[in-house]
Formats: sequence, C-alpha cells, structure tokens
Amino acid sequence: MPNDPHGPAGKRMLTFQKTDKEDVVRFAPFFAEQMTHVSDFSLCFQFMWHKHFTPDYAIVEDCLVLKEVYAGKDWFHYPLSRTGDEAAERRAVALIEEYCRDREIRLHFTNVARKNVPWLVLRYGQDVSVTNIRRWRDYLYEAESFRTYAGGKYSGQRNHVNKFRKQYPDWRFDVCRPEDEGALIAFLREYDAVQRAKGSYLADEEMDEVYELVPKIGRFGLLCGLLRVGGKIVACSIGERCGDMVVVHVEKALRGYEGAYPMVAQQFALAFTGGDVKYLNRMDDAGDMGLRKSKLQYLPCEVVGKYNITPRRAIDGVAHLPALETPRLKLSPVRDEDADAYARLASDTERNRWWGYDWHEDAPGDAPQAGWFLTFARSLFREKMELPLGIYADGALAGEVVLHRFGYHAEAEIGVRLLPEAEGNGYAAEAVSAVCEYAFSKLELERVEAKHFHENARSGRTLSLAGMRRTGEDETYVYYEKTPKM
Repeated sequence: MPNDPHGPAGKRMLTFQKTDKEDVVRFAPFFAEQMTHVSDFSLCFQFMWHKHFTPDYAIVEDCLVLKEVYAGKDWFHYPLSRTGDEAAERRAVALIEEYCRDREIRLHFTNVARKNVPWLVLRYGQDVSVTNIRRWRDYLYEAESFRTYAGGKYSGQRNHVNKFRKQYPDWRFDVCRPEDEGALIAFLREYDAVQRAKGSYLADEEMDEVYELVPKIGRFGLLCGLLRVGGKIVACSIGERCGDMVVVHVEKALRGYEGAYPMVAQQFALAFTGGDVKYLNRMDDAGDMGLRKSKLQYLPCEVVGKYNITPRRAIDGVAHLPALETPRLKLSPVRDEDADAYARLASDTERNRWWGYDWHEDAPGDAPQAGWFLTFARSLFREKMELPLGIYADGALAGEVVLHRFGYHAEAEIGVRLLPEAEGNGYAAEAVSAVCEYAFSKLELERVEAKHFHENARSGRTLSLAGMRRTGEDETYVYYEKTPKM
C-alpha cells in the first residue's frame, strides 16, 4: 500500500505561486470588498512588509489564500472571497486542510477575523489553540469622529487643529497628484533625516518601504493627501479603501508644526471617507507603548483582533509509540538491534515501489548507513508526521505498519509493508486490523483510510481482510476506509 500523499483525480487542489512584490496589485479584487477590518488584507500592507512575510498565494473557490513562513512555520491566512461568499471561504478552508494533510505539515491559520473564529472552533472542537496577540491588533475608528472631532472627548484634538489653523492661515490640503511625487519625496527625506537619528530599526525599515511605495500610489489606486503651509508639504497621509473602511498606512508630519498630525488626520478623513466608508483603520502599535497611548487617545471604536488558530491532530497528543498484541504478532517500536533488518525493509527499492516513497529523497548520499533508516523513521514520529510500528512475528521483525496523513477531523491513513520472508502468512491484514482498533479506541479516530495502486491487487485483498471497505478509485489508486463499529 502506498505511503505517498496523492488525492483522487478531479479533486480541486491548492497550488501556490510565489508572490512578486511588484505584482501584489493582483490581490486588489479580493481586498477591495473585504469586510474583515484587518489591515493585513490590503495592497499597501502586502507591498510594504513583503520581505518579512514573502507570501505565496493561491486562488481557489474564487478566494485568495495567502501562505507565509514565519518563525519556521507555515501560516495560512483565512481565505478571502472576492464577493464575501462565506460558503466559498469555508470550502477553501477544507482545501487548506487537505493541502497540509497531503504534505504532512502543521496547519496554522493567521489573520482570522473575529467573525470567523466561532466557526473554526466549532469545526475543530476542543482540539484547537486560539491566540490573539495584543501588539498586532488594529485600531478601528468611526470615520465621522475624525471628520468632526466633536464632543468633549475630542477636545484635545480640536484645540490642536484650531491652533494650527490660526498659526498657519495659508494652510491647504490637497489630494496628491502624479506631479507631486518629487515634492512628496523631498518632504519624506526631510522627515526621515530627523527620525533616523532615533535609531529605530522598524521605523527605518518602514521609511525605506515608503520611498518605494510613493511611485506606486497611482498604480495601486492609493489615497494620498498632502497638508501644506505656504505651499510646502508639512504632513501627508497615504491609505486605501478596503470594504467599508479606509486603512491609513502612512501618516507623517514635520516637527515644529504643532497640530499637524490631528490636522492631516482630519483632512484625510474629510477627503476620503463618508457615504459607505464608515471606518478608519489606523493599524497596530507593534507593541510600542508610546504609539499605543497615542492611538488610544483617538478613542477607537474597536481594537480589531487578528486571531491565530492551530487545530490539533490525534497524533499530536501521542507522547510514546504504543505496544500492541494480536494472536500471532507484536506491534511495537522497532528495536535498535533490528536496525539492519529495518534498513533492508526500507531500502528495497523494487518492492517498495508499492509503498510510493523513494528513500533517496531524504537520505544523505546514495548509500546511508543502515542505522539512518531507523533514525529517520523515529524522527518522523518526533515531528508528529507518522506513527510507525514494527511488526514482530516469533520475535523477529517481519515488517512495518504506519499511520500517517493525520487530518483535522479525526482521520488518518494506514500503510503496511513486509519483508519478503514474512509474506503469505496474513500478517499484513492482522497488523492493519490491530492498528485500526488502536486508532479508534485510543486515538479516537473516526476514519482510517488506505489506498493501493491498481497494479497491486494483492494489497486490496489485504485491506478487505482487515475489514476495510472499498470507497472508490481513480486512474492511479483504489481507495478504502474503515470506521469504528457503533
């Protein structure tokens, strides 16, 4: 029975492509109507922070799926439908699960909007980890509050704006035009010359990206406003429309122009919000306490959570490989003294063509030492990719039975292989049956799957003898499954 990860023919599969920083504009149709209120789902964010996350992308079920590597882990953004179709997003979630299962990698969701958390928790039950890191939460404001600064709660901002108006009666606010690019870059360099002296690595990186962003304002359809005094730019804001909000990605003001920040924030809101644009997202504080205090002073209507969700699989809770017994067999971890026999089993290329795996893909060189095969098998268990057990008959290693491809809905796949001298005794069916019972009773799986190549009909008879029922076939495989007895 093959041990490789392939799905039935005709099944929709995820295929990821590398994202070119210059081409994140292709995500625009998905971001334009998003209602998650998460700033990461925006062109500007993806462009400015591309080198930190370098996402791959896939489009399936008319949904955008982003996959990034962070801290050595694969993280999948919750699917984003072009039209807000929740059913399509949920179908895409199922495809992400299958993608991870096929490649035996852990599933981690990131940037899950609060409205989608209950469904995911219900989908995975108690076997799920949910986190919501404070420093990455976005600050969401009612746009009307910025347009008016009305009421006592905004008296400070209102006073600063009034003072700015009196002190600089020749101020004006302009929507940025292509011909303003040079003046905007000059303003940013003047601002940057002061800020670089503070030695903030993150702020410096942000400024480097802002310089690259300015020429893309028109191409990305960004919103950019310039606050001028006497014709000179003293502050700017850059943002973009996403659903019913505008995300403010860049807001800078020169020192010495008191009130420039609340003034440019208000004028930007007056210019680019209203109608069906109800909110301003002014992004996260990255854990900067000064920035956090400043953002809170503007009284957000919500600090938007970005949830990380990691479902657990049955194998994740297995600390040690079990020892099982049948009338004729013992199933247990392969012993050190059987390393040579296990190497003979694992390296038999001709017979293992039905296993569907070539050990050369992982071995160091063409002829690794015998002990490497056993060490590698043990590492797969430590990494919670496989649950391998040696099949022992009369005290001698006869073969191996493996549970792998653990899914997120109490399912796994089983494979079995024997040494030549152990075949023809019914050991394979006996081992499969025993491991299935262990999977149902101890791991609480609800389904064990298997498959074999069409050319390997003998495996089909083995699976049938083990109580598995045939469920279908494609051009390569015949598929089986077994479920616990009620």
